[in-house]
Formats: sequence, C-alpha cells, structure tokens
Amino acid sequence: MKFAQVIAAALAVLLLLTQQVWAVDLSATAAVLMDCDTGQILYQKNADKRMRIASTTKILTALVVLEECGLRQEVTVMQRHMAEGSSMYLKPGERVTVETLLYGLLLCSGNDAALALADACGGEKQCIRRMNDLAGRIGMNSSHFENPNGLDGETHYSTARDMAKLAAYGAKNPTLMRICSTIAAQTGGRSMKNHNRLLRELVGCVGMKTGYTKAAGRTLVSCVEREGRMLVAVTLQDGNDWADHAALYAYGFGREIGAETAIAPGERKYI
Repeated sequence: MKFAQVIAAALAVLLLLTQQVWAVDLSATAAVLMDCDTGQILYQKNADKRMRIASTTKILTALVVLEECGLRQEVTVMQRHMAEGSSMYLKPGERVTVETLLYGLLLCSGNDAALALADACGGEKQCIRRMNDLAGRIGMNSSHFENPNGLDGETHYSTARDMAKLAAYGAKNPTLMRICSTIAAQTGGRSMKNHNRLLRELVGCVGMKTGYTKAAGRTLVSCVEREGRMLVAVTLQDGNDWADHAALYAYGFGREIGAETAIAPGERKYI
C-alpha cells in the first residue's frame, strides 16, 4: 500500500511540474493561446497588459479594408504614402489594386501600403475611426489605434488577449487568410515574400502577422489548424517568438480538450 501511495504522489508531482514548465517557458512579456472556435484561453501571461503591438496592427487594417473596398479597386500612390520602416516600395503616381496593396501589407509589412489603403477607405482619419469601431465590435476593450501601420504612438496599444480576439475574428475571413497564408506572391508586377517564418517551419500554420519596432520589440500573431481544430497565439515583446509559438501550439494541441488553462506563476486564471 505504501508503495502505491508513493507512486501516486510521484505522478502527481510530475504532472504539476509538467504544467509549470508550460507555464513559465516563454520569453514573451505577454502571451495568449486561444481556441478559435470556443474562445477559450488555453494559456496566458500578462494577457491584459496594455502594450505596443507594432505591425500586427495591420491585421485590423486589412479587415477594415476588406469591409470597405473591392479587391480590384485601384489606388493612386501619393508622396504622403511614403513612410518610414518596412515597405513594399511603392512609387508616387503608380496605380495599384487594393488586392496588391493587401499582399504588400501582410507579406512585406509595407507601411506605405497601409497608408495607401487608408486612403482607399476614405482617408487616414476615417480608416482609423473604422479600425477603432471594428475593434469595439470584436470586443477589444483594452485597445486603441491611432494609425494603420502600427508605428509607435502614445495612444496606439492593445493586449495579448485583445489581439487573440482579433486573430480569431480574422481567421473567419477567407480573403484575409488566403493572403496572409501566402508564402510568396507575384502580383501587380511585384515579387513578395512573407516575413512569417512559421508558414515554412510549423505544421498547420495558416498565417497572420509579424511586427517589430524598437519600442515594441518583436510581436507575433499566428494561427495554426490541425485535425479540424484551429488555435491562435499572440506574443508581445518576445525575442524568442518563433520558438515560443511552436511551444504554445505543442502545448495547445497536446492537451486534453477541457483541461485547465496554463498560466504564468502569480497570475489569476480567466476562462
């Protein structure tokens, strides 16, 4: 009897330690793993901490554009669309379709594409207003956006939880997913390669968006589908984001459905 009790105690400790490893083995300042279908949070770390999100903003920009514009609509590139940071190398005076601009936005992370697309939505101010309106409809209650490209701003922020809600919402848009899952594209006379390494390295990855600014650090939103189940992961300010996303999905797809949520030590648990 004593031997059986010792074995049972050892197994309980081993299980606890295994759960704790998953809970602490991320480099991200904030992270969330969510089930797209149920909305259940499977893992969280500083999920409600307001943070800079860099170019992962462009997921929301793309969704607004897809609500407001036709893919074949043409946009005339203006000098004011030239922006700092990542670019799809637009030239003032050229006419580019909304679809080509969306590829430039989501594959090349073009800040110039973001500004051109904002004009297609009625101008930058109108686009930002619609971004915040859509964020509200999605339930991103701890987020605010002040530009369409994700460059740092005093009132431009979100949380890992809110970005997971955005990703789950975006995953239901077939056009968004078709574009952001593309590894490389030839469109509008341009060759583009997706910055998202997970598309090439992680089984079942179907896209989303990378981001980086000096203030935000590395940000990453991703989506993986396996055996009919779709999960989204968000990491903010994470120097080891590729490996952290792989670890999150290994945990999420390996756990039993309905099992308890893994959390970082000292955090409250929300389901």
